Amino acid sequence: MSASLMERPDVQVEGIARRFGATAVFEDVWFSVGRGEFVCLVGHSGCGKTTILNILAGLDAPDDGALIVGGREVSGPSLDRAVIFQSHALMPWMTAAQNVAFALSCRNPHWNRRMCEDAAREALGRVGLSHAADRKPAQLSGGMKQRVGIARALAIQPKILLMDEPFSALDALTRGALQEEVSRLVTEAGQTGFMITHDVDEAILLADRILLMSNGPGARIAEVVVNTLPRPRTRASLHHMPGYHALRDHVLDFLITRSREFDARHPPAGWSARAVPELRPAA
Repeated sequence: MSASLMERPDVQVEGIARRFGATAVFEDVWFSVGRGEFVCLVGHSGCGKTTILNILAGLDAPDDGALIVGGREVSGPSLDRAVIFQSHALMPWMTAAQNVAFALSCRNPHWNRRMCEDAAREALGRVGLSHAADRKPAQLSGGMKQRVGIARALAIQPKILLMDEPFSALDALTRGALQEEVSRLVTEAGQTGFMITHDVDEAILLADRILLMSNGPGARIAEVVVNTLPRPRTRASLHHMPGYHALRDHVLDFLITRSREFDARHPPAGWSARAVPELRPAA
């Protein structure tokens, strides 16, 4: 990632915490996402990853700290921040094209119905669903529903794309194809991407940086791993790239061993929540 990206961050997360009752799921979380950067957040279940994404989306609010997007503190949802959820979140009474067209009409209130429908069908074509544009969600497979959700989010051309494991319900071949397509589309549009994933290879394929989160309660960002593998990357060639195995081993080592050893109350010497070390695993 170039230094210029971090000079103009799209997202600044400053010491946020979220508590449910007396339990702090995470606390003192600091990180930033540069303009046009793609960041993946990786950690075990229960560390608050989805809650962090919901805060970024404006669907939840932190108990402490602040979230600044585009130079403004977040106070609610915005069409400049599109979310692709784990579940498809489609309106069941609308066809696939109508679901996408509805989002487009909200984004472009001056567009007429035909303009929205044409743009919706074009968006569905990008994810291989031209043939299913007139089907309702009940007539679609789980994977197809999720692809409609992806098409809807990309169609409104948000500045920031937030993704909560959007490919987890898809078969391996479709998942790989859509990962590469989303990566290409986000890059071409100059969008900023933030994704939650449990798939280490997915993070390596998509991310410029990988945020590694310690276990909850009291979870924090323990490490930031810089992905130095050159772009473009493809699922088929990823494991042949120099440095891939060192990067993958480093992330897996954290998830298997060090995420449990990291104690946020007594972090390692030199560790700072405000300046989490950036690591570049050796090739």
